[in-house]
Amino acid sequence: MRNIPVAEVDGLDRAVLAIGTDYPADHLLPWHEHRRAQVLYAATGVMRVETADGSWTIPTARAVLIPPTTRHQVTMTGVSTRSLYLEPAAVPWFPARCQAVDVSALLRELILEAVEMDPYYPEHGRDAAVAALLLHELRNLAPLPLDVPLPSEPRLRGLCEEFLDKPDIHDPPARWCAALNVSERTLARLFRRGTGLSFSEWRQRACVLHSLHHLTTGLPVTRVAALLGYDNPAAYTAAFGKLLGRPPTAYRQPRR
Repeated sequence: MRNIPVAEVDGLDRAVLAIGTDYPADHLLPWHEHRRAQVLYAATGVMRVETADGSWTIPTARAVLIPPTTRHQVTMTGVSTRSLYLEPAAVPWFPARCQAVDVSALLRELILEAVEMDPYYPEHGRDAAVAALLLHELRNLAPLPLDVPLPSEPRLRGLCEEFLDKPDIHDPPARWCAALNVSERTLARLFRRGTGLSFSEWRQRACVLHSLHHLTTGLPVTRVAALLGYDNPAAYTAAFGKLLGRPPTAYRQPRR
């Protein structure tokens, strides 16, 4: 199925529904939720998925698992998605919180094939076998550290969301302290309690994940490092590799 709302087929008696959707450039899918669990796969482009407790940056050929009834919004840059909508009873192992995952070559082909299936596929036969194999493969996905946790405290969360839109690796904690009217010790405590990370850890994580947007547009690594305020490309590359285990060039795509 392509470019149809999931609400039109949500009630079908099938454990797996697959929908392919093409979005315009720089599209925002506003806050919403689904009854079913969702596997949101980025066939092209990069997505930022936001929920009440975090932000997930999903580059091309990766996916995010979104639990049932989880309110979320998605910011898309050059994105074409392939989504699996799964009956909750069919995936009792599904995570309770969104999770970014790697996608194997086999799973990718299964997702692409499922989108071409008739939504009323017979309960026995080839298409049903594809759906069953999908459910099996989804249980063995490797998680990826592509999330930035967000605090619940409103003022701190607001500053975090502003930073995510325009990150700077040298943004000083003193600026945050002045905005919140707190000491650096209190800021450190708020960050640790709200995100599980220190301020510097959170800041670096946010910068690295934001850079995925630039890399997938083909921007040179030296330019990406400069945009984020790193002193040199080597410092940016080291931070990127520490978080994601691969160099930025592994995510970079040639400029169109």
